Amino acid sequence: MKKIGILGSTGSIGKNTLDILSRRSDLFSVSYLSANRNAELLLEQARIFKPARAALMNEKVGAEYRLRFREVGVELLSGFEGILALSGEDVDLMVNALVGAIGLRPTLNALKPGKRVALANKETLVLGGKLVTEKAREMNAELIPIDSEHSAILQCIVGERKEDIKKLILTASGGPFRQWSTEKLKNVSIKDALNHPNWDMGSKITIDSATMMNKGLEVIEAFWLFDLDADRIEVLIHPESIIHSLVEFVDCSCKAQLGLPDMRAPIQYALTFPERIQLEIPELNLASLGKLTFEEPDVKKFRCLKLAFDALRQGGTAPGVLNASNEEAVNLFLNEKIHFNQIPYLVEDALEHCGTNSYHGVEDLLNFDEMARNRVREKYEQSF
Repeated sequence: MKKIGILGSTGSIGKNTLDILSRRSDLFSVSYLSANRNAELLLEQARIFKPARAALMNEKVGAEYRLRFREVGVELLSGFEGILALSGEDVDLMVNALVGAIGLRPTLNALKPGKRVALANKETLVLGGKLVTEKAREMNAELIPIDSEHSAILQCIVGERKEDIKKLILTASGGPFRQWSTEKLKNVSIKDALNHPNWDMGSKITIDSATMMNKGLEVIEAFWLFDLDADRIEVLIHPESIIHSLVEFVDCSCKAQLGLPDMRAPIQYALTFPERIQLEIPELNLASLGKLTFEEPDVKKFRCLKLAFDALRQGGTAPGVLNASNEEAVNLFLNEKIHFNQIPYLVEDALEHCGTNSYHGVEDLLNFDEMARNRVREKYEQSF
């Protein structure tokens, strides 16, 4: 039986992971769970799955709930140190479903000899891809992607030689504004931006999908996961979200992975890789779909995608600056402080002013992360 730990169990990925585990208690057990501040849901999950320990990032809420968790037989930790302590536990697989740069250190902490980390936390590789991949190789540990696009690529290259891969093609739905004019984007509301046509995700990731920054971050992830340079990674708009990604080989043949947009499929594949087990989700019926459509992304309208490619090519701390400035800009938008089309403006400004620098460890990365966030806050106060 595989022992599973989940960081971010109350979010969309975490809840879907627990849904899968609940159906296959013969194969999996839950060792630990964590949440930011949703103590009631975490407590309910603890009652059902009975992990030995759990953690709440919010220390005040953690102190209020410690006794209630003890009553159901679960030790409750709190604060970032609690999250970090869980990530170091001896499990077969850790699912990192945290949101933000906070996910980097737990990933590094979990990479132990022969262990596997299932990644849904984009920032781990965007911010610290070099550190993380080097440690994974050093420890002979595995990084398995949960994002549907990277899971699709992984499924397409199993059994293939790396030297035979010509390029990777990540598909994108185009989000809710694919057919909107640049002028119309000036009046996007929060409700508009959170109305994703295909996927049910958290608010930050949904906004990133609307700006196409989400796809840009996935390009950077693909660079680190599959060790191919930026010129061999492309993005293709595919509104139906049926083909999750493609791989083109040197003989110009392509492999694609298809399925309905349901995150339980890539999550389960990460849990069981390289094996497959039955999953009770709706089946894909191509005849009923009738057609699949594709188009090139408009990087002039969706500048965040171009900025991500630029940051990847610059290297060093640039991807981390991109990520941190985007997080701050999205937060400003969600709090109705800036307009939707000002998000890429603030990200580009941070990239220009924080520069591309080399780094030697996690502290350097986190220092530039904070520098980028401060730049966005300062620019907002000066200009808006």
